[in-house]
Amino acid sequence: MTQAAFEPIPAHMHNLTPHLVCAGAAEAIEFYKKAFNAEEAFRLAAKDGKLIHAEVRIGDSAVMLMDEAPAWGVLGPNALKGSSVTIHVQVANADEVFAQAIAAGAAVKMPIADTFWGDRYGVLTDPFGHSWSVATHIRDVSHEEMQAAVAKMC
Repeated sequence: MTQAAFEPIPAHMHNLTPHLVCAGAAEAIEFYKKAFNAEEAFRLAAKDGKLIHAEVRIGDSAVMLMDEAPAWGVLGPNALKGSSVTIHVQVANADEVFAQAIAAGAAVKMPIADTFWGDRYGVLTDPFGHSWSVATHIRDVSHEEMQAAVAKMC
C-alpha cells in the first residue's frame, strides 16, 4: 500500500496561524475584507448557518475563524470581556491601513505614531473584540538604542 505524497505544512500556510472566535464570523469576514483587504479562502457552515470554520488571507498569511459556540465553551473576546492577544499586521503603509480599518469600524486602542523600536505603529480593536497592531518599519534601531529608550520610559 503506497501513501500519496503530501506536504505536512501546506504551501499556503505558515507555522503559526491565528484562529479567531467571533460572535458573527460571517460579519467578521466582511469587516476583515474592508479593514485589511482580506481575501476569503473558504467557509464551512453548519445547518443553522453558523460558521464552524473559515479562512481568510491577509497579505501572505492565513487567519482562521469561526462563530462562537457556547455549548462547546468557545467564546469570543467580547463575551469574555476582552483578550490578552494582539494580532500584528506588518504593512507597507501603516497610516493607510490604520485609517482603512477605522473607516470599516475598528476603534483606536493606541493611536498610530513613530516608535522607539523603529516602526510606525498603532493598535485597533475590531468590532468583534480582537486587538490588531498595524506597523510599517521606518528605521533600523539597535538593541542598545531600544534598551536606552525603555530605560528612559520605565
